[in-house]
This record gives sequence, C-alpha cells and structure tokens, in this order.
Amino acid sequence: MGDALADALVLFGATGDLAHKKIFPALQSMIQHGTLDVPIIGVAREGKSVEHLRQRTRDSLETFGGGVDESAFAKLSNLLRYVEGDYQNEGTFKQLRHTLGSAQRPLFYLAIPPSLFPTVVECLGQSGCAQGARVVVEKPFGRDLASAQALNRTLRKIFDE
Repeated sequence: MGDALADALVLFGATGDLAHKKIFPALQSMIQHGTLDVPIIGVAREGKSVEHLRQRTRDSLETFGGGVDESAFAKLSNLLRYVEGDYQNEGTFKQLRHTLGSAQRPLFYLAIPPSLFPTVVECLGQSGCAQGARVVVEKPFGRDLASAQALNRTLRKIFDE
C-alpha cells in the first residue's frame, strides 16, 4: 500500500464526545487547508440519521471549533455519510461495506471505548472492510501490558503494520 492516501474516512463513535470536541473541529480545519476531500462515514450505535450527524457537527464547530466556516461546513456536510448499528452486529459492517462503495484504502478511526477495539477490528476483518485499510485507535491502548499485547495481536491479525 505504501504512502497511498486514504480514499474514505470512517469514524466509529461519530456521535460521541471525542468526535464532538476534537475530531469535527479538526476535520473543518483540514477542509480549510485543502487536505480533506474524501467521504466521511460516521458509524454510531444510536438510531440517528445523516441529518442529525450534520447538526451535531455544526454544534461541535460552534462550541469547540472556534465557529462555523460556512464554506468549509458546506463541503464537510456534503462529505458526511452515516451508518447506524451495533458494533457487534454483522449487518452493521455489511452496511458499512456498502456505504464505502468503491473505496479501496479506507482509514478507520476508532473513537470508541477501548473495550470495543478488538470487536470492531475483528468485524472489519470478517466483513472484508479491512482489506487495503488503515486503522487509528484512540488511547488508552489496553489496560496493562498483557491487554495491550493482546490488542496488538488482534490488530496485526487483521491489518498490516
């Protein structure tokens, strides 16, 4: 895969606190700097819609992003997609695979509780979503050395280092 750029960004935990406080403001900044122009697929367990995600993004930018840049927000809104489902449900990952469309180098960002990292990573692998993909896990990386090593084994089983 080398240095090929991601062709989709998948954000697990899209309606959570981390996305609200940090990730969406960062995405607006990336758009302002011309470094983000791929579909952004939010995945969350709550029964929401892409419209709800757009409103939550606007609120995030108003509250934590220094304000809404209407031009950047319009582009960000256009890039947003949404997949609702349980992280342990095979159907969620089938829907994600469908929503990824022709993307071949997605970047998965796990802004979810660390206890869900292994489950989501394994489901990404089983669904075929992980092929050609990269993954970012939010800290903490395990509770101790043994759990960190176990998570590392799970990640290396599904994703290339």
